Amino acid sequence: MTDFLLLSARAVRLPDRVAGDAVMVGADSVAAIGKRAELREQLPDGATCREEHFDGYIVPGLHDSHIHPVAYTALLTGAPLHQAANLTDIQQMLREAAQRRPGLVTGSNLDEQKLAERRLPTASELDAVIPDRPVIVHRYDGHLAIVNTAALRTAGITARTSNPPGGVIDRDDTGEPTGVLRETAIDLVATAPGIESPVSPDDVATAMRRLAGLGITSIGAMLRTGAGPWAHLGDEVEIVTQAAPGIPIRLHGFVAAETFGQLDTAAERLENAGETMDWAGVKRFGDGSFGSHTAAMFEAFTDLPGQTGVLRLNDHDVAMAHAAVAAGRAVAIHAIGDAAAARVLDVFDHLVREGVEPYRLRMEHASVLANADIDRMGKLGVVASVQPAFLGSEAGWIEQRLGRDRLLRTYAFASLIEAGALVVGGSDSPVESPDPWEAMALCQDRAGVVPAEKLSPQQALDLYTTAAARALGEPEPLANGSPADLIVVDRDPVTCSPDELRQTEVLATFVGGQRVQAASGRWWID
Repeated sequence: MTDFLLLSARAVRLPDRVAGDAVMVGADSVAAIGKRAELREQLPDGATCREEHFDGYIVPGLHDSHIHPVAYTALLTGAPLHQAANLTDIQQMLREAAQRRPGLVTGSNLDEQKLAERRLPTASELDAVIPDRPVIVHRYDGHLAIVNTAALRTAGITARTSNPPGGVIDRDDTGEPTGVLRETAIDLVATAPGIESPVSPDDVATAMRRLAGLGITSIGAMLRTGAGPWAHLGDEVEIVTQAAPGIPIRLHGFVAAETFGQLDTAAERLENAGETMDWAGVKRFGDGSFGSHTAAMFEAFTDLPGQTGVLRLNDHDVAMAHAAVAAGRAVAIHAIGDAAAARVLDVFDHLVREGVEPYRLRMEHASVLANADIDRMGKLGVVASVQPAFLGSEAGWIEQRLGRDRLLRTYAFASLIEAGALVVGGSDSPVESPDPWEAMALCQDRAGVVPAEKLSPQQALDLYTTAAARALGEPEPLANGSPADLIVVDRDPVTCSPDELRQTEVLATFVGGQRVQAASGRWWID
């Protein structure tokens, strides 16, 4: 006889309706939803039932459809620079991080636009506080890094070092590297011998408990096999699979591998890591970012004439996409600029014609699209994996970078939904905070950026529940027979204001009917 758990609250909130006030859990699945008194009467004869009542609202567990779990962990264990007001703050934060741990010193989420100096630090300024150990500081978008002289020396980067394909080494007037590395140039340091990962499997498990504390029960995990801008973190697939026994949430791994052999090995590791972890598909890159002026644009950036970004998608990326869909998995391709988005849609159009289900084709970010491509994305029915937190970070400068005309089709969440695309929400953490409540609030108020594209509270919640579950291949949340992944929060996320939503407190998190011992802290080190 199955033992049951009856969870009750003020109401059960789904994106489109209120469904009673209780959820009956049998084993690890939802047995029924409705009124507490009625569910009690439905218990089989002789069944045992434990009850828990909360003064809050039961909501489906939230999904972060795009997050970098190992890099997010590095944010927590290194120096989070989001609050730095000037270069002196950066130096002090890095000094403190160096005192906590030996080896490589890392900093994350630097935004030079928030600094009093309004510029990036240099290698010599990092040398002033840490001269004898490699230092890597990442800009918040992950497409630019600043390193110290010890890191340049470790990687063998000198004035004679050529720019790698798809990357740039910034240089001073004499040709010497300044310490600023863009796009694939970051790999030169990140993959250099002697650069060891500062993140352990135990660190990752702790970070994932923090996500559970935010109400996140499932993630689309972007994982690298040892290349790319966060390559200094090591083989992220190996780290998360080693951490699997301590990770309390579901992890769907999208692998950014360089070779088919690496992809096969990573897929096997993920599939054998346990019931709550799987290989979801591949991750590829179409371009860079707005912040680094490397997003691939049809026309030049308004604030940098002549620069149209970097289009990175190539034949090897397309071959990787075909390998994923042939194995019944998904393909996720990063596209920020409108030129990159158009190229990605060309690939998706071809795959749909070959019979690939649209929900397995994901454009990551889908930041700015031509109007015709918004319509094309809807007609294809593919996934727009968007990051509402970008609105909060970029509100002060995005119009200056893109101009008014392009701004009107930037982060066009409402237009994409109306066109027929499957729109899902994620954080891209550590680029942004993984706080889904802030993200859902930004879906509604948009930090004042193109208010016409705002979503309703129901639509915002759907981005992180029902729509996200479909894109990740999970059953409909809180449906009979679905895994009992749910949370209890202190307010109704549909009826409260955006500002109230930002203050949401998660009272309990359940994954597979089991209450998670979540770690505290909304984002960084407390």
